[in-house]
Parts: sequence; structure tokens; C-alpha cells
Amino acid sequence: MKQIKNIILFMMGILLMVSCNKKIAELRTDPNNPTSVPPSLILGTVLVDMAGQGSAGNLGGLGSWSNVHSWNQYFCQNYDYYGNNIYSWTNGSFDPYLVLKNVVQMETEATTRGASTINPYESVGKFIRAYYYYNLTSLFGDVPQAQALLAAANSAPAYTSQKQVFQYILNVLDTANSHLTTLIANNDNSLSASQDLFYQGNLVQWQKLVNSFKIRVLISVSAKASDPDLNVAVQFANIINNPSKYPVFTGQSDDMAYNYNAIYAPYPFTPTNFGSIAGRFNMAYTYVNALTTISDPRVFITCDPAWALAGSDPNPAQYKYFTGASTGEPLSTMYGNAGAGKYSFISRKRYYANFTGEPDVLVGYKELCFNIAEGISRGWASGNAESYYKTGITESMKFYGIDTSKSSFTAYFLPPGVSNSLLVVPYPFTFSFSSYYAQPAVKYSSGNAVNQIVLQKYIACFQNSGYEAYYNWRRTGVPAFQGGSGVGNNGIVPIRWAYPVTEQSQNKVNYNAALSAQGFTADDLNQKMWLLK
Repeated sequence: MKQIKNIILFMMGILLMVSCNKKIAELRTDPNNPTSVPPSLILGTVLVDMAGQGSAGNLGGLGSWSNVHSWNQYFCQNYDYYGNNIYSWTNGSFDPYLVLKNVVQMETEATTRGASTINPYESVGKFIRAYYYYNLTSLFGDVPQAQALLAAANSAPAYTSQKQVFQYILNVLDTANSHLTTLIANNDNSLSASQDLFYQGNLVQWQKLVNSFKIRVLISVSAKASDPDLNVAVQFANIINNPSKYPVFTGQSDDMAYNYNAIYAPYPFTPTNFGSIAGRFNMAYTYVNALTTISDPRVFITCDPAWALAGSDPNPAQYKYFTGASTGEPLSTMYGNAGAGKYSFISRKRYYANFTGEPDVLVGYKELCFNIAEGISRGWASGNAESYYKTGITESMKFYGIDTSKSSFTAYFLPPGVSNSLLVVPYPFTFSFSSYYAQPAVKYSSGNAVNQIVLQKYIACFQNSGYEAYYNWRRTGVPAFQGGSGVGNNGIVPIRWAYPVTEQSQNKVNYNAALSAQGFTADDLNQKMWLLK
């Protein structure tokens, strides 16, 4: 009996020790440093990063009026304290891999918490992977991909050839489309609406985005359309000819767009900062000239006139009064000319009037129309290329409040010497879309279609679509970008970023192997990647 009693006391002691140890272990868990996070919260963080508003993955500055749009030659920074127009790409960033690691964690958390292999977080994660790898390889050339997110190779992953990266992008987008089809058919609504800042959990919209983005990717490899491994024309035609299987955007309401918030994320330019920065940013010649040479009224909406040209003319809404500075111009010259009113400034009415501005479209319907028009004009699929081209133009004009069925409009310009951005003055102007479209430089011509389409896409991508304006210039030479001392790189607009300097020390073997595999004589900004050969 005594022996039984001792055994019972011994067992109770063990249970008490286990209980105490468990409580101690629980106390050691830091509530401010969780080891597990719901996939919805990770999704929210990743999408903020994609919008260029987070701590990583902004690809050098993707938001409105950011460095990227200066490199797109839409506007110029004329005062070095605030910035310049140098293509400072000698030390690129691989921080998008931080976002991609979060995507991996998001996918893991979803399945760990009971989601099936095919689930919304996994499907959206595939799009995010494609988006970042598309930009990484477009900017650098060969990049780590196959081993990049493997724990065993994280510190020194091998580089994947650019061709294989594009194959991966196209394949992963196709898989995402297939998985979203399954989820939509099953009425899956488990994607967090509150954390999805683009589509509020709507998988139908995500599927349209996946296929619209795939059209962008296919257009980007137009120089490799004959490569049988990519099968560009067939993949393009599959989407165009089967909209039920591959739905795409059908209007601007489908756009993947970031909307600025007056409280938490105000537009970069506001009535509050107008007085301190408005004179530091003027328009770029490349953009303004693209508009004025075809008498395009969008210049009256996005720019103010160069008042030194307009003088005392009571009607400054004339194309001859709008001009921009060459991006390659020395800052000292540009600053003086801008201050003297020789260049157009950013529209005070449209971009300084409030705290929300206009949406920053990452992937949009306007661009899609031009991409489809280009693919058809290249013979990749049957269809009416001119119709898509024309729709792209009218949709872009609609974005700026120009109803092409009307003829009377009003421009709003801030008179010279007035320091309050709200004191703009109205100036009426007339516009006939039929006359505009009848111009030889605008009316669709099969013999010059690609150049016309790319020029109109450049105009439509003003302050949106990330690097697409630059990528398309690099691919086609349209429009002509301005070089000179102001762009750095010995006056030449570069065609790639250099790899991060950390790769030379932390991943030296694979870094050197990547340079050799691409035939680069050095890791500089003028080496031709596979995409451009």
C-alpha cells in the first residue's frame, strides 16, 4: 500500500513538473515576435510592397512621380537637393527577394492552417512571383530563380538564364490561371477581402489580372517570338481566342490600381507641399514632345504651359506653348531655364489640388488594349488590331476626363507668379477626335503599326505601369529617349541595372558565372542581355 502511495506521489510530481515546464515555455514565447502569422496578414504586407508603399520590393521607386517615372522620361528633377535625372543603376537592389520570401511564408501558412494545395493564397502568390521575376530579369538579365527561394541555397543561389526565367514566368501564370478557374468554380471566398488592397478578395478579378499580365510578358519578348521553346504566338493566340478560359480586363474598373489615401498614404504632391517643391520638378521633353507633335489634348491636362513662350497671350492652351527639358540636360542649365518659365511644369490643377491624386495603375486595361493591338499587328492572332489601338487611345483620354464624343473642354493652368496651387484659371479649348485620329501619325497604318502603338502606349502609361515605358523604349526605340550628361553613364541611357555589389562578396562564384554565361565583358549598364539580342 505504501509502495502504491509512493508511486502516485511520484507520478503527481512528474505531472506537476511537466505543467510548470509548459507554463515556463509559454512565458518564454514573445508575443511581439510571433513564429506564425495568418496568411492574410502576410498578403496585406506583400501587396503594400507591390504598390511601392512598403519597406521592400519597390524596384527603385515605382509610385507616382517616383524615380522610375523620371527614368521613363516623363518629368525631370531640376534641383539636386531633391533629386536628379541620373540613371543611378550601378548598384541595383535584390530586395524584391525579401517580398518573395514572404510569399513563400504566406503559402506555407495557408496550407499549415488547413488550406488545400490549390488555394487562393497559393494562386495569388504565383502571380506575385511572376510579377517580380519579370521585373528582376528585365532589369538585370540572368537572375537567381530556380534556387532563389530554396532554404539550402538562400545565401548563394545560382543564377538562372533569362530565357529560362521567362519560361518560368509564362508557365507559372498559366498554372495560376488554371488554379483560379478551379477556385472560382468551387466558389472559394477564403482570400482575405480586408487585406487585398487591389481586389478585395475577388478571384475573378485576380484571374483577369493574371492573363492580362501574361499578354504584357509575351509582348516584352517580341524579339524572341520565333523561339520554339517560348511559343509566343501560340500562347498569345490561346488567350485572345479563348476568353472563357483566359479572361482578361474588359474595362478600367478591372485595373490593378493603387488608390492613395489622404490620411495614411497621401499622393506625393499636395496643396501642402506645393510651395516647397513645385518649382523643383518640370516636364520632360520626351513626353511633352510625344503629345505636341500630334496635337494631343492630354498635354493640356497633365502639364502647364511654358509661360515664357505663352507670354501675354490670352489663350495659352496652344500646343506651341508646351515644351519640356531634355532629361540629359545639365541640372544647372535646367534649373535656370525652368525658373525662367522656358519649360512646362507639372499640372498644378491635376496633381497638386488634393491629397489623393489619381490611382497608380500597376497593370491596366489601356495598356492591355495596346498590347493586344501589337500582338495582332505582328500576326500572332487574328483580330482587329486597329479597334484595340483606337480603344486604347480613347480609354486613355477618358482617364483624363476627355470625352471623345464631345468637342468643347476646359484646361486649368496656374498663372505665373501665383504661389497657391488652388488659384488656377480656366481656359477653354476645342478638340475633335475624328480630326485628331485622321492625322497620318495617329491613324493606324499596318506599315508603321508597332511604332504607332508603342507611342500611344507610352503616352497612356504616364505616371503608371512601372517601368513599362522604359522597357518598351528599350525594345523598340519608341519614343526617342534623350541622352546627355544629365543621365550619367557617359551621356548614354543605360539598358540594364548592374547587379548588387553584395553579390560580388556573398555570391561571388555564381555572380561571375552569370556574367560569363551572358557574354558580359563587365557588370555595367550597357551590356546586352538575352532579351535584347
